[in-house]
Amino acid sequence: MNVVVIGAQWGDEGKGKIVDYLAREAGLIVRFSGGANAGHTIVHGAEKYALHLVPSGILYGDKVVVLGSGMVIDPVALFEELSMLEARGIDWKGRVLVSDRAHLVLPRYRELDKAHDAARRKPIGTTGRGIGVAYSLKASRDGLRVADLADPERLEALEGEDRAFAADWAPKLLPMAVDLVDHLRSHRNSWTLFEGAQGALLDIDAGTYPYVSSGTSSAGGVATQGGIGPRAVDKVLGVFKAYSTRVGNGPFPTEFDAESQGELDRFVRETGNEYGVTTGRPRRCGYLDLVALRYACAANSIDGLVLTHLDVYDGLEEFKACVAYRVRGRLVETFPASMRDLAEAEPVLRSFSGWKEPLGAARTWEELPRLARDYVAFIEEFTETPITMVSVGSDRQQTIVRESPWIRS
Repeated sequence: MNVVVIGAQWGDEGKGKIVDYLAREAGLIVRFSGGANAGHTIVHGAEKYALHLVPSGILYGDKVVVLGSGMVIDPVALFEELSMLEARGIDWKGRVLVSDRAHLVLPRYRELDKAHDAARRKPIGTTGRGIGVAYSLKASRDGLRVADLADPERLEALEGEDRAFAADWAPKLLPMAVDLVDHLRSHRNSWTLFEGAQGALLDIDAGTYPYVSSGTSSAGGVATQGGIGPRAVDKVLGVFKAYSTRVGNGPFPTEFDAESQGELDRFVRETGNEYGVTTGRPRRCGYLDLVALRYACAANSIDGLVLTHLDVYDGLEEFKACVAYRVRGRLVETFPASMRDLAEAEPVLRSFSGWKEPLGAARTWEELPRLARDYVAFIEEFTETPITMVSVGSDRQQTIVRESPWIRS
């Protein structure tokens, strides 16, 4: 059985925790897109792990994880992460594999990435980790893949700096390399969990272009970058927060106004720890955008939504969610492709009463306050998608499962 987990907003939705939670029942975990610009935080008891490249399931000692074909991998960042895991008692050797079709991020890509973004009239807000450059070179057929490290002629054609770097890292990366399609074919009777990066609204085709990631962050990416075809996908889960956040530049219709909503903005950011795992940058915060979420559900054939950070709203008397936009006086109920329309969109908001009690100890749906369940029910009705899991805290155990994704519909 194959289950795909993606972000249903602009990233940072809590996918890492959800993948970590679901991985206990999976035999194999594959991350199919993105690079070291992504960040997942996993909390287990008193321990906190920040992962950027390694799939979240690595914390289970009996799981094998794979960096998939759609990823762009910085070898330096990867082995720094592996060294961190090893220093904290996680034995990764033999359990971390790399698709031989994945592309590599070379050291000079970082400065190229920063320089390119700085030269734009309207910068994207890149993390400066060379991700965009790696994907650009991949598209122009000038990239370097893991498999190329074993090809003397391919290496000889590289410039001196790149050639030396590739030669240094080949002995470490090649023993980890696998043909992902063949590997999954030979494990086709296993339960496999596929992990996306960033979020659906940052997808290069379906997202808020040009303020998007350079890779595919939609569910469809698994069929080209995860080693399986589209008919092999059994379930798609979309993870979203009870509110919205965004990192970097780009339109954000429900963003809190710094002057009139500054206190609420600070409350959500601090309570939700809304700072980038990769960059440390404070995330832009706003009310839940249900129009965008409904769009993400439809564009990705999401079978079930996973609601995280619901506990952030514990202390509020009232909060709101966006149910439509007003664009230059016109009511808009769909998610616009036009960046001008999104930039000028004014959210039409619906108010909800807060439950004013902590959710962190709840372990079943029935233990949630009625007002919290009412909020969940409204989201389900609006998006026409069931919410199958609810997270009420950062720890692995603070998860309510209403319907297991490992059951075929």
